[in-house]
Order: sequence, then C-alpha cells, then structure tokens
Amino acid sequence: MRKNFGAKTYLYPQPVLIISTYGEDGSPDAMNAAWGGICDYNKVMLCLSEGHKTYKNILARKAFVINIADAANVVACDYVGMVSGNNVPDKMVKTGWKLAKSSFVDAPVVEDLKLALECRLDKIDEDGLVIGEIVNVSADESVIKDGKIDPSLLQPITFDAVNNKYLVLGEVVGNAFADGKKLS
Repeated sequence: MRKNFGAKTYLYPQPVLIISTYGEDGSPDAMNAAWGGICDYNKVMLCLSEGHKTYKNILARKAFVINIADAANVVACDYVGMVSGNNVPDKMVKTGWKLAKSSFVDAPVVEDLKLALECRLDKIDEDGLVIGEIVNVSADESVIKDGKIDPSLLQPITFDAVNNKYLVLGEVVGNAFADGKKLS
C-alpha cells in the first residue's frame, strides 16, 4: 500500500549546491541551493528567487560557480543557506572558506569544496530559471583517484526535504550502462 503526500518537493537525491558569485562591488557571496541540476550536456539549471543577492550578482556579472557541498563542510554550507548576503554582508568571512577567482568565469571558486562547475550565464528562461553554460569543471586532487573524481573521497551531500536533513552519498550499488544488460 502507498501513502499519498500531495504535491511536495520530495525528490531523492536533491543536490546541495553552493552557488558563488561576485557582487557588483567585487565582494564574494554564496548561497545554498537544492533546486538545480544538469539540463543539457554543457548546461545547468538553477531555480533561484529574484530576491537573492546571488541572483542579482549573476545578472550583473553573467557568471557563477556551482560548488558541490560535502560532508566536511556541512555547517558552513547550511549557514550560507540560512542567511542572506542582502542582510549579512560578511557571511563569507564567517564560513572560514578560502576563495579563489575562477580562471574561466567572473566568479569565485570555494576551494574548501572540492568540486566546482564554473559557469557563464546563458539565459534566464520564461519561468525565471537560471540557465548556465559549464565552461570548466575543476576538482581538488584530494578527491581524484585513477584520474577520475571519486565520490567516496568527495563525500557529496544531498538534501532530504522530507526530514530537513543532509545525507552523504557514496555507496556503490551497481554499474551504470552494464547491470541492465542482464535483462537483455
């Protein structure tokens, strides 16, 4: 038997994305966003409210970085989602994160978060969704094994909207584009 919950945002997994930008004055900002993901081979989509400082920064600078939240940084990742850069101008200082200007776009990379998608604003669609073109993906060497990003080293987190928790991803349960051949 199934239980109905109605229309909710209960999707597993929901990524925890830390969107970093520079303001018009050059000050760094970041926010926590769970509503985003890949929407084409070199495109990402973010659902951001127009009231967010990050949204305004993306419009002004035409660039942003999606930093993948991880278990080691859960406190700071949650913090940048709880407070607005509109009200707390020094919120990035409070995270303790080290920032570096991207070599590819006009936005900062959060070096403490080990995986980053550096993006140029492509467009804002008719529904207000921010669409970005991925121009570079960078990963810290500490999460690379055999030349590839290793999720067990990265320890990305996902947002559990049902219970308001963060969960760590990592256990391998199958092989993509291989296990299904057993049914062919």
